[in-house]
Amino acid sequence: MTCPVHESIPFPRERDHVLGPVRELSRLRREEPVRKVRFPNGIDAWLAANYEHFCAVTGAPEQFSSRKDEIEPQLRKVSRPPMNIPGAFNRADGKEHQHYRRKLTAEFMVKRIAGLRPRIQQIVDEHLDAVAARPAPVDLVSAFTLPVPSLVIAELLGVSYEYRQAFQEAASTSLGLTATADEVRQSFERLSEILAAVFDARLTEPRDDLISRLLHRQPDLSRAEMTTLCVGLLVAGHETTANFSGMAIITLLQQPEQLAKFTAHPEKATQAVEEIMRRLSGNSSGALIRRAVEDVEIGGQQIHAGEWVAVSMAAANLDPELCPHAEQLDLDRAPVQHVAFGHGPHACLGQNLARVELEIMLVSLFSRFPHLRLAVPVEELPFRNDMLVYGVRELPVTW
Repeated sequence: MTCPVHESIPFPRERDHVLGPVRELSRLRREEPVRKVRFPNGIDAWLAANYEHFCAVTGAPEQFSSRKDEIEPQLRKVSRPPMNIPGAFNRADGKEHQHYRRKLTAEFMVKRIAGLRPRIQQIVDEHLDAVAARPAPVDLVSAFTLPVPSLVIAELLGVSYEYRQAFQEAASTSLGLTATADEVRQSFERLSEILAAVFDARLTEPRDDLISRLLHRQPDLSRAEMTTLCVGLLVAGHETTANFSGMAIITLLQQPEQLAKFTAHPEKATQAVEEIMRRLSGNSSGALIRRAVEDVEIGGQQIHAGEWVAVSMAAANLDPELCPHAEQLDLDRAPVQHVAFGHGPHACLGQNLARVELEIMLVSLFSRFPHLRLAVPVEELPFRNDMLVYGVRELPVTW
């Protein structure tokens, strides 16, 4: 029996299997596609649990704002107050959001990312050489899935790889479910100190990197704004890809028929990666939060101005209305308009880079190690249930 719609139920996060979706999201999508839920920090929101609603909410910032001027629904039990930092365009709307996003858009266009392919391939090959040189089992998280995206985003920005530990720790802190606001602020300050030194160096000796171009081509940006933009890229640019690549490897190893399709047709890797991203984002247990700017109706439910609205990427990407048998990974599936990178004006800025990285990493790994397999049962792998981004902490493999 379900609760009356006006009563909040806990935001669903439990899954039946470590590689499976949150089952309650499937039920809500079928039976109660717009439902009042309570987040772990005690704040209620309307959860819109299908693909149509996801696109409607994220595609209409004039109705559903990304601005967070007060404590919002959070998966953390202890709420963190909003940090109103100059340049945080993910928490802005309209012209303010566009002003900052446009400063970075050219850096992540398809043509520029395509130019990075040889260097990304070189980084991947070097790390796979190091894996091959070590005795099995090897932890692919520490040896491959974490360092590769870290090095790529560091080089793109122009930050020395020696600082990788600092921004990996900052990412774990800011995306963790247990860190306090003070801990997040301290990690931001540590990265700010590192970036200040990089900014000074690039002012006198510019290079072919993002920071140099921002400094010399975007003079209207303050140091504070540049710091916020770069910290956001450093954190998001490696943490999500690292987690996603690890989960992709596990999933393919657990589905040999799909892995066989992937390795047999490397020329179709781009299409395959789209399906992998769609299906794996369906395992997410997070949500995007917006606030209703005006009274609006979603799925027959009246949402009042000021109320919070949450949309689930997992619910949207596993919606049968998006594609049949959506809970299955099918590498023969024609590409669909999934929302693994969000939708609308706030869609992930770095999605082109993430696609290329994931494609090169997976093709190269399974080509180099055709007999790759898990060194422990999948149920024994340590998964990151204490993070906003679901992933695996260690991935021991043999070959």
